[in-house]
Order: sequence, then C-alpha cells, then structure tokens
Amino acid sequence: MQDIFDIKKFDEYKEDNRREVKKATNGLPVSLWDTYSSFANSYGGVIILGVKENKDGSWATTGLKDERKLLKDFWDTINNTSKVSINLLKDKDVEVYTIDEDIIIVIYVPRASRELRPVYINGDMFKGTFKRTHEGDYHCTPLQVKSLLRDQTETTMDMAVLDDVPMEYLCNDTIQSYRNRHRVSKPGHPWISISDGEFLKKIGAAALGSDGALHPTGAGLLMFGEEYNIVRSYPEYFLDYRELLDPTTRWSDRLESSSGEWTGNLFDFYFRVYNKLIKDVKTPFKMVGGDRVDDTPVHKALREVLANCLVNTDFFVPRGIVIKKEFDTIIIENPGSIRVGKYQMREGGESDPRNKALMKMFNLIDIGERAGSGIPELFDVWSNEGWEDPIIEERLDGVERTKLSLSFIEKATKKSDEKKATKKSDEKKITTKTQAQIEAILANMVPGEWYRSSDLMDVLEIKETRTKELLRLMVKMGELIDDGSTKGKRYQINNKETR
Repeated sequence: MQDIFDIKKFDEYKEDNRREVKKATNGLPVSLWDTYSSFANSYGGVIILGVKENKDGSWATTGLKDERKLLKDFWDTINNTSKVSINLLKDKDVEVYTIDEDIIIVIYVPRASRELRPVYINGDMFKGTFKRTHEGDYHCTPLQVKSLLRDQTETTMDMAVLDDVPMEYLCNDTIQSYRNRHRVSKPGHPWISISDGEFLKKIGAAALGSDGALHPTGAGLLMFGEEYNIVRSYPEYFLDYRELLDPTTRWSDRLESSSGEWTGNLFDFYFRVYNKLIKDVKTPFKMVGGDRVDDTPVHKALREVLANCLVNTDFFVPRGIVIKKEFDTIIIENPGSIRVGKYQMREGGESDPRNKALMKMFNLIDIGERAGSGIPELFDVWSNEGWEDPIIEERLDGVERTKLSLSFIEKATKKSDEKKATKKSDEKKITTKTQAQIEAILANMVPGEWYRSSDLMDVLEIKETRTKELLRLMVKMGELIDDGSTKGKRYQINNKETR
C-alpha cells in the first residue's frame, strides 16, 4: 500500500482514484469517512490531511494544528461502529510527516476483502456505502450494495438450489451435447455411464431441494435451461453477440439470447460465439501423431477469456453480457466488478470466480482454469503475436461492468527515421477497418457540399472524436479539403480534377 505515496515525490502528485487530499484545518473533515468507505470498497488508497489542491491540480500544505488531537479523534471515530462499520487499519497505516515546517497526516486505506465489503458509514449500509472513481467518492446504489453482499459468501449464487424450478426447465439436447463433450475430454471417466439426473448432481447442475425432489441449481438453469425459463429466476439475464465487419450495415451478424431461435443458455452461447470469434484466427499447418492440429495459443486464450466472462458475470445486474467483434478488435463486457480486483487479475495466481459451479462445469469439459493464470497468459500470447496489449477496464459507478478489449493491431515500433516517414509507410499503417470507414464516409458525401463531423458520425455509428480523426486523416491523404476554421470545421470532397 505504501508504494502509492512517497513523501519525496510530494510535489509530483495530484489527486486521482487512489489519492485524496483534505485541508483538515478545522478538525477531521466529515468527507474523510466517505473517502475511507470508497477506498475500502474499491482498490484502496491514501488520504492526506493538511493538504489542499491548487487550481492547477498541484498540492500545497495548509498547516495542521494539534495533530495529536486529530489522531485521537481519528482513532476514536474509526473504532466507533456506529460511525464506521469496520476498522481496517493498524498503527502502521497512519503516518505523520513534516513538509516545510507544516505537519501532514497520511492515512493508508487498504482494499477490504470481499468478505468484509461493503464498508459503510453512519450505521446505514444502503446510504453509507461509497466507491471511488477518478471523479471522487460516490454513493453506491442499492443494486451495487446487494452485489457486494452477494460476493461476501463462499457459496456463490449459482450453487443455490432453485426449489420452485422443475427439472423439465432444462433442455435435454443441451445436456446431451455437454455429456458428449465430457466423454470426449474425459474418456473412461466414472460419470460417463450414470443417469442424467445423477450426472447433473455430480457436476453441480442439480441437487435435492427442501421437498426432497431433484431441482436445478442456479448454474444448472443458466447452463442448460431455455431462455424463457432462465429469465423467470434471473430477470436481468441477457446474452448479446454483435459482429460489425461491414461498415455499411448496422450489424453483420447478431446473436441474442431472447431471439427465440435457439436455447439462449450459456452452454450453447459459449460454443456459438467461440466459433464466430475464431473464424479469422490463422491456423498454421501442424501434425501431431499423424493428426492435424488446428489449435493455437490464440485459440486457447479466446476460450479462456470467454469462459472467464461467463463465470464472473453477476446475472442479477442489468444489461447482460455483450460481446462485439469488429475488424481488428474483440470487446467482451459482463455485468459485475472483478472480485479479486483488476490489478490482481492482471498479475494472476488468485482465482475467485463469481460462479464457482459454472466454473466447475466448464473445467469438466477442459474449458477455463482455476489457477488465476488465464489473464497473464492472455497478455503473454498477445505479446508473442506482436499485438497491442489487452485493456482491462472496470466501470464502478452506476451499473458495474467489466470490459476486456482485445486488439489485433500490431504494436507501434520506434524507427530511427520515424520523423521522415514517407507517404507510402503512412499508408501501410491504415488498417482494413479504417480504410472501410473512409470509403463509407466518401460514399455518403455529395461532391460540392460541406459537412461537419457531427453530420457524418452516424454513418458508421462511431463517436464524434473518432469521426474527427478519420476526417483529419482523409484531409492528409488528399481525399477531403477543410474550410480552415478552428471551430465547427467543415469538410468537402477534394475535386482532384480541378486541383
């Protein structure tokens, strides 16, 4: 924790999602406890008392008075459970420094373990729970608080027996498809010859309910159910795959769980989507034991991240799973934050799936892993391919979501003649996707008419900032001319014949 603040670098720091300064000239500020809660429920951070933020974002000391009283008030309050739900700090987590004869107090707040979250204040879990973003501390919604509570227990929500759901809600065709894959991946396994009911109990898809009869578990319904039955227990359940390879159409391909054209369950979604994702992955010719092997590290990485998305989704949170495949990018989004935290997820070595029963089911057919090594291996695979690093993002305000972006664009390399790049070398940097977007813009422009970026952004359904980048590139390429204005710039097709 202490690595996020070094007194020697005081003049270099600015407030961000891990650092917060407070003047504290009139005693402990009330907002201190909002920040304590937000850091504890997010990624931890440091609160610095006796410092103000200047207009340019830099820090300046304010001069604390009677730091002993401040420290006593702090420890008295943090140990008062009517004010703070739990004290996460030890003596070593609070330090006093002197800067130019001014005293500052530095408080290191660790990230609370999921068993202790939510950390809240004023004795009110639903009104006193905060999280942290770059913008500061914000109140968690009741939905977010409930999500934190669900994550507390070792028994994950998908293990629950659904007493009101009959076994008939499960799709027999999907069950048999799963069993066939299990037979192939685990030949000779003792579960191969048992009945479907016993098999579903063994894998965690069914269990005896309070009435003594066999019922699906949450994982069983999600994995093998029909969508119209799944949403009775999980009203927010939604799976969405979108493929945008033709810029002239809204979607080249789309797969939705609610379409009624297929089961809409996780098992069928996984394999349908995986086969779509790997269509453009190169498979070099390779023979092993006389058989051709078409699997590569990229294939394995895509299997891992897709399974990781499904087993870490909070199916009680709105907006569902969204997977988008574009020319040079795959984006995988799921509801819910990362249980082990973004930094630990990147480092690997710690696995804490939100849906342990689903994880087990995928593991039994050789999909997914338990060691927490999937994401580090993904970064290694992408690095070996020379592609840009994957990007992991968390949205922690409002509806919590986790987003993984996989780029198939080669990393930019430094060249000695970078400043003298020729037009030919610049053209090589234009991706297939960018070229298609340029052609789509030209196709929607009438020669002789002026257009603003806002007039063209809807053509490809992209943001205005990206549209402006494309238009600037097209001016540089000689495809367009602009009117030279700095605000509200307009563009026109360059009539090359009259140049």
